[in-house]
Amino acid sequence: MATHPLTLRQLRYLVALDDTRHFRRAAEACHISQPSLSTQVQTMEAVLGVQLVERSRSGVALTPIGREVSERARRVLGEVQDIVDLVSGAHNGLVGTIRLGAKPTLGPYLLPYVVASLHRKYPSLSLYVREGSPRELEHDLGRGLHDVILAQLPVTGAEFHTQRLFREPLYLALASDHPLADKPELSTADLKDLKVLSLNPQYHLHDQIDAMTQEFGATVLRDYEGTSLDALRQMVGMGMGATFLPELYIRSEITARSEVVVKPLKDRSITRTIGLVWRRSAGRAEAYKAVADVVHTVAAKTFKSLIIES
Repeated sequence: MATHPLTLRQLRYLVALDDTRHFRRAAEACHISQPSLSTQVQTMEAVLGVQLVERSRSGVALTPIGREVSERARRVLGEVQDIVDLVSGAHNGLVGTIRLGAKPTLGPYLLPYVVASLHRKYPSLSLYVREGSPRELEHDLGRGLHDVILAQLPVTGAEFHTQRLFREPLYLALASDHPLADKPELSTADLKDLKVLSLNPQYHLHDQIDAMTQEFGATVLRDYEGTSLDALRQMVGMGMGATFLPELYIRSEITARSEVVVKPLKDRSITRTIGLVWRRSAGRAEAYKAVADVVHTVAAKTFKSLIIES
């Protein structure tokens, strides 16, 4: 085995190759030439004495040991970035870039207000937002692809710190011509034998709806699992079943002329809990708490129907 050590740059190149599965795109992401990236990966293989990458005409794939090295490289690069961010934050306050993951059932309706507020309060901070399903967000947070995620709680894992922000009401959504749509008030008793649509199991909302239907005597339709709240709303409007929709989505997307109506239950308040989550090992806990404070303030001032956590 060669005696010279691996470099952080080489680790970054391997991770980029793992992400793109393409030498040219990996080189573009790292802002170097393709031959240079290829040479550095070959140097890594020589240093380690193993093959990390399988090269073929059909594309690029990491070997099993290559995938393991890439995963560990992500953690190393994340820890190094945490050190840089920690020192930068100590000297300059909330600056640099924070990578925030958000679920599509929440981010589009809340984050525009949050980003605007953060920009006003911390003009030197850049917020990079990426959407994904909750399970993906949690997995990618652990891998270091996100610094923080805005998520429905609970998010489990001893490596994560969670800060609760608010509870968001959920309302029953029905087609405008559904037999229950004209009732002035609905209770949990009205849900018995109701056919209910849900998001797919990648979303925590699926688990919550599934538990509620069991409690109320309703039935989740397993043949129809939406991939977005828009898809659920459209299926409800077509009379395929009822569902539960969150307050911020309803506020943004459902009007008096919509094909669905939404109703609260008079005998049961249904909410989902939203929080900000980050790795305990991250070096920017104070910065993430500052972001959480901004989200908390925006939610309280902008959306009066949310139940703000103290």
